Amino acid sequence: MTDIADLSAVELAAAIAARRISPVEAVEAALDRIEARAELNAFVTVSAEQARADAKDAEAAVQRGDPLGPLHGVPFSVKDLVNTKGVRTTQGSKIFEHFVPESDAVSVARSKAAGAIMIGKTTTPEFGHKPEATSPVSGRTLHPTHPDRSPGASSTGSAVAVAAGMGQLSIGSDGGGSIRIPAACCGIVGFKATLGMIPHLQLPDLFGANSYVGPMARDVADTTLFFETMAGFDRMDPYGQAVLPPEKRVSDLRGLRVGWLPEGGAKVDPEVAALTRAAVEAMSGQGAEVEEIDLDFKGLEPAFLTVLRAGLSSRVGPHVAKFGNQLDDTLLVRILEGAKLGANDLSVASYERTRFFRILQQELDRFDVIISPVLTAPAIQISLDTAGEVEVAGNRGTIRGAWYPFTYPLNLTGHPAISMPCGRTTEGLPVGLQIMGRWYADRMILDVAGLLETLLGEAA
Repeated sequence: MTDIADLSAVELAAAIAARRISPVEAVEAALDRIEARAELNAFVTVSAEQARADAKDAEAAVQRGDPLGPLHGVPFSVKDLVNTKGVRTTQGSKIFEHFVPESDAVSVARSKAAGAIMIGKTTTPEFGHKPEATSPVSGRTLHPTHPDRSPGASSTGSAVAVAAGMGQLSIGSDGGGSIRIPAACCGIVGFKATLGMIPHLQLPDLFGANSYVGPMARDVADTTLFFETMAGFDRMDPYGQAVLPPEKRVSDLRGLRVGWLPEGGAKVDPEVAALTRAAVEAMSGQGAEVEEIDLDFKGLEPAFLTVLRAGLSSRVGPHVAKFGNQLDDTLLVRILEGAKLGANDLSVASYERTRFFRILQQELDRFDVIISPVLTAPAIQISLDTAGEVEVAGNRGTIRGAWYPFTYPLNLTGHPAISMPCGRTTEGLPVGLQIMGRWYADRMILDVAGLLETLLGEAA
């Protein structure tokens, strides 16, 4: 019999509704798995007592025959950058080590309203500022299958927890690839929706937003269900005021116009290149119209870094005098770099953001989706200095430019993108494929990902 912890969210919700599995059993299975895989250090806070109480309430609702939400009794976790009522939200920093929010983030509140049961907060680097799985609060988080490799960041614990069966679902956040990168490293699915589709009201600047919250799960069906739970505009979000056009949906790949972006300005590891290309060729074999394209995603790195560093400096800089010796060394460097930036630098970055948005919009007039690798190489060595240079396919460069040039531009432009598994290397390391599309084409992207997931599964 499949362990409850290894069931999908769709399977588990159906079993709970049919009274074959109780919410109490589901929560205990997740908590048991957290304890059994404690060496991974995926959680900074485990809300076992509250989760058990919520599970008993959920079980009582089933027994009474109450109407059940689509995620009734399904365990989920939340990245420790996202506010949770009554459960501390440290942001991976000593500054907020004991901070307990008075209200849930919109995404958390909507997940609970759908019946999901929160089991804890997952690890993240301090303020999600670096692509390395460590923080002053929680220490190091390990890859679920390859302890010598990085699990990716900054939704690190969320990806590890989902991959290892510590709850079927997790809410991550993505400020430059932070959902998609660890999803690719750990072999799960992670979705960054269109800007405003899932409200993220914690941000100090909602108008210049480049950080998103979104679903992480083991397959596309679970990701889709979780997305539907969290999606929906909020009047407090400036990007949540639109009246949406009808979404295009797809039920097969015939005639789907695909722009295939194999490099994006950076060199790609041969195994990653082969696996991602094979996935696109499989789509072509099902009738998709594929055209290889060349876009300089990597070239947006300076603009992204300007936005990132200026934001860290303005938000965290005021705390340095009090907490400086307790902050991550690399965070202090980013704050100092940001302090040197001026209004002109931010304006230039904004111009670059607009320029690349226009480029993508023009390409998406020709294509339904654009597909690329998520990362240029599989999970990097855990010992690698992410503040230095990395080498991929003989090309040296910064961690962002050389390893994940495909992710951060979409944070600046607002376009939706999903990371999904498309195979493993000869070392058994997962490889992720990224599908991106037009603003508000979120459900179409999920449709395409689901069709491709089935196709790759049939080919395995």
